[in-house]
Amino acid sequence: MTTAPLPDDLAAAHAMILTERAARLAAEAEKRAVDIEIERLKLEIARLKRARFGQSSEHGKKLLDQLELQLEELEATAAEEASDAAPAADEAGALDRPKDDGEERDARRKPARRPLPDHLPRTRVVEPAPTACPCCGGKLRKLGEDVTETLERVPARWFVIQHVREKYSCRTCEAISQPPAPFHAIARGRAGPNLLAEVMVGKYGLHLPLNRQSVRFAAEGVPIDRSTLADWVGAVSAALKPLVAAIEAHVLAGARLHTDDTPVPVLAKGKTKTGRLWTVVRDDAPFGGPDPPAAAYFYSPDRSGVHPARFLTGFSGILQADAFSGFGRLYKPGRDPGPIVEAGCWAHARRKFFDLADLKKAPIAIEAVRRIDALFAIEREINGLSAEQRLAARAERSRPLIDDLMAWLKTERRRLSAKSQTAVAIDYVLKRRRSFTRFLDDGRICLSNNAAERAIRGIAVGRRNWTFAGSDEGGRRAAALYTLIETCKLNDVDPRAWLADVLARLPGHPARRIDELFPWNWKQSRPLAAAA
Repeated sequence: MTTAPLPDDLAAAHAMILTERAARLAAEAEKRAVDIEIERLKLEIARLKRARFGQSSEHGKKLLDQLELQLEELEATAAEEASDAAPAADEAGALDRPKDDGEERDARRKPARRPLPDHLPRTRVVEPAPTACPCCGGKLRKLGEDVTETLERVPARWFVIQHVREKYSCRTCEAISQPPAPFHAIARGRAGPNLLAEVMVGKYGLHLPLNRQSVRFAAEGVPIDRSTLADWVGAVSAALKPLVAAIEAHVLAGARLHTDDTPVPVLAKGKTKTGRLWTVVRDDAPFGGPDPPAAAYFYSPDRSGVHPARFLTGFSGILQADAFSGFGRLYKPGRDPGPIVEAGCWAHARRKFFDLADLKKAPIAIEAVRRIDALFAIEREINGLSAEQRLAARAERSRPLIDDLMAWLKTERRRLSAKSQTAVAIDYVLKRRRSFTRFLDDGRICLSNNAAERAIRGIAVGRRNWTFAGSDEGGRRAAALYTLIETCKLNDVDPRAWLADVLARLPGHPARRIDELFPWNWKQSRPLAAAA
């Protein structure tokens, strides 16, 4: 193979080096683009598998997180290399030459940019145009304009509101008149409702500890001690107690509830202990119920069964949960004020088989996952229909699948050792057959307990930021605020906007009309208020 002769003069050699450098950078960019596309396809395949097979195992979730992180790093590296390559490409005159096939493929791979949100205000910055033709000095006339939009953000705007109460004296009797002092969001507080809402949602919605919020506020020019923020949190929690209690009552009035719990590290005398945060979710939308969804959270210092019995004291109906032994006392006949009926979670049962199918490729587990997925496919089609319609569809389509599944599980179980992990997964279903098949007799029952798992997932992720709760009382306070924030999310309400408005109105709001402040009622009243 012959190589091109080297140039004799320095300028030509310099140009050749720049050209080769630009070509090398372009080749590296091409390879990087291929790597990004591979990682994006891997991520998409993983997501499709998760969607196809329902709730995945914790291993699958970690795999998704890892793929997203790898893709993020590759895209950041590609952007950095592209920025570094631009000067060399310009210097070599690469921008003036036609694109080769590799560059065209790279351009096609880049996704189209999303348009910037229409609701954002626009600030026009008109670049100064020449007053005369730069070529001949002639007069110019406007042909049109090209607009390039850039998304921008400025730090939060801080300001002080002065409530002025003017005094007047009567010229006749010299009596002094003055308007009453306005209500404060918290007693003797100097923080406005919007600031309080931001602190509360930051701590309990975005999982930002108060010390981090204090540092951020100081960087914006408004130093606020962490102790002051903590005082605000305590005062707001006290002010919102009636609303929390009202939402809890709404949740427990449901005919069917979901429940789940997650561990929470709690500081106790120089060490940490493990408390629990429980969630109880009411969501009637799957069976076409008219009542709005809501979630109530409760804290307990341990996982004893006395705690769910305590916060479910006034409830009777259907409870969808995992097979936690502590729930046993809830299902006892003759319970006062009424019986609680257990409904099993097929997502839990499926997860046990899915782990074996994914990690060990166990044939029985793979077949079990396939059969359970067929049940979930039917549920997706009838989601949102009335309880009667769901019950009819299940009788026609799901019951034959359940009968075949149970018979098949019994047959396969007889062939397995009691110590087999597959046998353990099968026993989990067969020993609880009545609770797992109860959905065939009641159209209100869901196939899984995913509503509660979704409500508890944010806490499980967020506790990595705040490390531990400061005390048992802090755990109870967190449960109360999670109740408000998660209920807002379930009703498609912005927690910060809702909380700011409620804190401003609550001091003068009649207690007998507390239901007007529920997120679902607040959401309906906002368009009317805006129109007025």
